[in-house]
Amino acid sequence: MSWEITQKILLLEEITNSETLFIYVDFRSEVETHILIAELLKRGKRVVVPLTLVKEKRLLPVVITDVEKDLVPGYCSIPEPRLEIRKSHMVASGEIETIILPGSVFDERGGRWGYGGGYYDRFMACDAPKAKRIGLAFDFQVVDRLALRAHDELLDLIITEKRIIHGIR
Repeated sequence: MSWEITQKILLLEEITNSETLFIYVDFRSEVETHILIAELLKRGKRVVVPLTLVKEKRLLPVVITDVEKDLVPGYCSIPEPRLEIRKSHMVASGEIETIILPGSVFDERGGRWGYGGGYYDRFMACDAPKAKRIGLAFDFQVVDRLALRAHDELLDLIITEKRIIHGIR
């Protein structure tokens, strides 16, 4: 299913027209992104992945050039940029054109529940509010309507193995 989602997202105008993309690195049962990241790098895209700052409850955008060499286990064992490249490869959030993010549950409006920390919601609202927002999900993770809170940010698109959902943002 992850491969089917990868094939769909690579055809999107939001991806082909973006130079700088912020993308999560998959963890546990999330839609896998390693192949997607490698393909984006091969296509000459500037790929930025999150570094989690737990105390500040923030995500820092860091450029990677090699999905295998540039990532090490970080917060909660989620792959993050290795220490040697963190400072030298940071990117201004305003340069990010598209954000590709995970979630636990999504809805037909582009609503998303994450994992409770609010990291991505804060990043979208405060750091990169103009960036396109694309959630990757397995179709079984999509429900009709979530009970969203005021701080929950809406997505522009949700890509599943079966369909593309246009959000109402």
